[in-house]
Amino acid sequence: MRLELADITKTHPGGKRAADRVSMEIGPGVLGLLGPNGAGKSTLMRVLATVTRPTSGRVTWNGTDIVARPAALRRVLGYLPQDFGVYPDLSAREFLGYLAAVKGLTGRSARARVEELMRLVNLQEAGNRPLGAYSGGMRQRVGIAQALLNDPWLLIVDEPTVGLDPEERMRFRNLLGELAHDRIVILSTHIVSDVEAVAEDIAVLADGRLVRRGAPEELLRAVDGRVWEATVPAHALAGLRSRHLVGRVARSAEGVRARILSDAPPAPDAVRIRPDLEDAYLHAVRSAAASAAGRDGGRAAPAAGTLR
Repeated sequence: MRLELADITKTHPGGKRAADRVSMEIGPGVLGLLGPNGAGKSTLMRVLATVTRPTSGRVTWNGTDIVARPAALRRVLGYLPQDFGVYPDLSAREFLGYLAAVKGLTGRSARARVEELMRLVNLQEAGNRPLGAYSGGMRQRVGIAQALLNDPWLLIVDEPTVGLDPEERMRFRNLLGELAHDRIVILSTHIVSDVEAVAEDIAVLADGRLVRRGAPEELLRAVDGRVWEATVPAHALAGLRSRHLVGRVARSAEGVRARILSDAPPAPDAVRIRPDLEDAYLHAVRSAAASAAGRDGGRAAPAAGTLR
């Protein structure tokens, strides 16, 4: 099975490009789609889920153009959108039973599938309560279950761990890893740790463009030897950020311990450390912003010392 995107562009009214000539070939496994809020991830996911049509470009599923013939994909698609909604007066079992019927599952097979998924997302004890009484995290688990009702070959999940507690997030990431053995899973998120846990293929989107694609180790190589750690007084943090790309920070009695991306030591006591995926992600996004600023005539140029 294969999903192919060729120069997908989606332009909103007013001329804003939410997706800008995105091309990818995607096979079985987990593809982690990373990008900041507003990068165009959700727009691209809606195009792939046949919810919206691209302004231009082509999407094919096993050679079939799904823009012209969306039914070819919809039969084998599971989709959890970012803005997933429910019927508040229905229970989880009733809601999933209704959606199972919509997807063509009926009778005993539908009831068995609903119960299987209720156990999978740990909602069997609360399955008869109205969805309007559910917490945000519980509703998100219902959304995960409905995306799996038809045992899809292509599973698209957009920001799926929003509202989940740490234990639920870990359970969901494990589930994605198990599902990806014989299907395509696209995980769209801005949470690097979610992607790091399960994805063997990562695509970084920024300002509607695909700016980086590769295995985690490939992305890490781009910042190898360029990540530093230094402790600075709290009042000096703003100045450090004006000169360098600063990632995670942690406050301590000695000051603020900062993770910094730079070609040269950013401070006299800076120590070079091993990069992680968040470093690689920040570098990719900032490099894309610097390139865009160059195309726009130098506006919004990066701070001095920022990696390119």
